Amino acid sequence: MVVVRACRVLRFPGRLTPSDLEAAAEPVRVEIGEQALRGIRDCRAYVDEVVASGRPVYGATTGYGSLVGYHPRPDPAEQSQGLVDFLATGQGEALPPAVVRAMLLARTWSLAQGRSGVPPSVVSALVDALATPLAPVVPEYGSVGASGDLTPLAHAVAALMGRGEMFVGATRLPASVALERAGLAPLTLAGRDGLALVNGTSLTSAAAGLAGARALRSVAAGLALSALLAEVLGAGHEFTSERLLRAAGHRGGIDAAGYLRERLRGATPSGRRPLQEPYSLRCVPQLAGAVLGAARQATEVVTTDLNGVSDNPLFFPGEGEVVHGGNFFSQPVAFAADLLSIVLTQLANLAERQLDLLMDPHRSNGLPASLAAEPGRQHGLTGVQITATAIVVAMRRAVTPAAMQSIPTNQHNQDVVPLGTQAALSAYEQARKLRWVQGSLAVALRQAVHLGGREPGSAAGSELLARLAERVDPVDPDRPLDVDVRRAAGVLDELPTAPLAG
Repeated sequence: MVVVRACRVLRFPGRLTPSDLEAAAEPVRVEIGEQALRGIRDCRAYVDEVVASGRPVYGATTGYGSLVGYHPRPDPAEQSQGLVDFLATGQGEALPPAVVRAMLLARTWSLAQGRSGVPPSVVSALVDALATPLAPVVPEYGSVGASGDLTPLAHAVAALMGRGEMFVGATRLPASVALERAGLAPLTLAGRDGLALVNGTSLTSAAAGLAGARALRSVAAGLALSALLAEVLGAGHEFTSERLLRAAGHRGGIDAAGYLRERLRGATPSGRRPLQEPYSLRCVPQLAGAVLGAARQATEVVTTDLNGVSDNPLFFPGEGEVVHGGNFFSQPVAFAADLLSIVLTQLANLAERQLDLLMDPHRSNGLPASLAAEPGRQHGLTGVQITATAIVVAMRRAVTPAAMQSIPTNQHNQDVVPLGTQAALSAYEQARKLRWVQGSLAVALRQAVHLGGREPGSAAGSELLARLAERVDPVDPDRPLDVDVRRAAGVLDELPTAPLAG
């Protein structure tokens, strides 16, 4: 049997946040309020009434996509099943289970708003799955972010029906076996259930939401590392001046400088550094502040999307309306996700240059070259720097915007597409890579102090250095450091972000 641990409770109606998406990596309990359940039931009854009247309803009385002018199968259940079948064509590596579970949570939130015409049993099936550790196996490629994330969601729906595969932790099992072990009955479809389940941008908004949450932690990590770098080098703190940043006027920069000042409280400059530091230190409030502002803006767009209804058509029983349109088109999130990819890459540029500053004895107040305990006999963090550089280059290459890479498909039914899914998954991947670059800088700072760099005088810097020292030993003699970089990244994940949430 699948063991379910204690889980977070999410209540609908309520505002879904990127933090909730992260929580869904583990079992979560979603509670749907009675009024919302009534709305779901009423909408389903209205859909049945409209279809019975002979009124045309896309996907219920018609074929799908470019075949809208053709008649559907007489049996609505077979029509729904056929939709899942012909869309389950994804290719590539399986998406991380945390992303897939976040996608299911986002789809639950959309359907629970009672505009899609599914019965409560469909919403309950998603809720029940989220309360377990299960995650459908969903291939990476298949969506252009228009008409919803059709193919990824079709694979997820198929798994909930007992077809395909599911992850239970790191184990990959036939979906039927995983459902049985979790005590879940396979999902059954009727009416337009299949279309309602796949016709939304839930993967796009979920992946972008996870990237947005990660971006906030990355800003906190970048600022904390910059403050520690200033202490290790003995740099002055003038670059964090509140008056300076308020004169510029950008809220992100003001908040970033405030975060730096708080972390530098108690620190004392050495007086031995140049009047003006390199931009990789002097301009941190401006750079990280711009990242912070952009991340906040992008996350606001994504959060709006998470709490909207993504489907077509939408049903409004109280007004007696069926409205056909394009609420499956992921353009807002596509732009937001591309912005996240860009700003995350600039944080990686900053961390890599700060790492280089520490490695160069001519700019580091005489720290040993390459942070080696015995330069020449040992090579310190040479390999770490080369790998960090390679990761930054990979991030730069991946940052090409996706949101305007439109290409027609589906016999020109989808003649302009936003490619939001690829934009969102790229942002999610950029966030993952940035952790490694910032982890590399963290290892370098720990090594710099070991080799004679100034001990931090601030409480925040001392605490961060102590936590790094607990997980990363000094490099003397040389040893493989791949695991150390990931351990250091884990320390950075634990830094406080509340002052930056905005």
